[in-house]
Amino acid sequence: MTIQPFTIEIPQADLDDLQARLERTRWPDELPGVGWDYGVPLDVIKKLVAYWRSGYDWRKVEAGLNEYPQFTTDIDGQNIHFLHVRSPEPEALPLIVTHGWPGSFVEYVDVIGPLTDPRAHGGNPAEAFHLVIPSIPGFTFSGPTHETGWNSSRIARAWAELMRRLGYDHYGAAGNDGGSMISPEVGRCDPAHVAGVHVTQLFSFPSGDPADLENLSTQEQAAMARLQWFWDTMSAYNKLQSTQPQTLAFALLDSPVGQLAWNVQLFRNLDDDFILTNVMLYWLTGTAASAARFYYEAAHAKHPPEPTTTPTGLAMFAGDFQSIRRFAERDHKNIVRWTEYDRGGHYAAHLAPDLLVDDIRAFYRDLRGN
Repeated sequence: MTIQPFTIEIPQADLDDLQARLERTRWPDELPGVGWDYGVPLDVIKKLVAYWRSGYDWRKVEAGLNEYPQFTTDIDGQNIHFLHVRSPEPEALPLIVTHGWPGSFVEYVDVIGPLTDPRAHGGNPAEAFHLVIPSIPGFTFSGPTHETGWNSSRIARAWAELMRRLGYDHYGAAGNDGGSMISPEVGRCDPAHVAGVHVTQLFSFPSGDPADLENLSTQEQAAMARLQWFWDTMSAYNKLQSTQPQTLAFALLDSPVGQLAWNVQLFRNLDDDFILTNVMLYWLTGTAASAARFYYEAAHAKHPPEPTTTPTGLAMFAGDFQSIRRFAERDHKNIVRWTEYDRGGHYAAHLAPDLLVDDIRAFYRDLRGN
């Protein structure tokens, strides 16, 4: 039940070891002119590694992250790390916000100020939030996990317990990627206390019945085509991590460049510092294996038989997974907000924080007192 303050303090020996490993990198060969067709290109990784070795400043990043109050606590036998940033507004709504893979709690750093202190960022102080931003069990400072079964439902129950320990009996949940799977489960397992669930994806798919694909709109057909393209060309990480995460771990735990390349497949076109900070958090905590197990647990979990009923809002960003409402409404019976944006991408909290902040504020505007 104890909540302990936490400070990131990476030993210098770990940073020296990283530098030595980067210096001894064995580079793979590459076919000429294939671009991204066979995977992450060699020149992309070489450029990142050059910056990692001589330009990236972990100690500066570490100091910046330590400006946010961080804590750890044990829930259901697992150490849980989280940021807890309280708003200066006493009537702020508590909000637990969850990242996914290959991201981390760092995804949400750019929205902490506007969400917790809207008065200082040109917003309405009545729309402030107390933010709780945990690291998923098995990820970075919440890892590694030590037993099986840490799927979305179990994580959601841990989040409900975390909010109870913090003294919050009325709160919201939000998330991206894996967090978009976990957050609806928070509403499912703690409906008496969850005001609403805001996500950036609703991962609902056709049932397999050919009738599901009849009479799709042009927009829905395009979304299905993009989903098929992603599954055909970009889903190696999903397949491997949902079936053989331990096999993969031997490579990732031994090679920082291997960890970098594996994560960069989904960090394409993001800035170097954001990429390297997320990769560093996996590398320095040695949690590549336990983070990958999140996919195995998801693939082997029993799907709840009934849809969620907590008020749900979706903010869907251009360039990201395109949710299809007719399928989403089968799994989520109370979708009260569905907004589509023409920019943002998968990491909207980093790439389009203004849009995400505004959407979260708008979604919870009518739910704060419920």
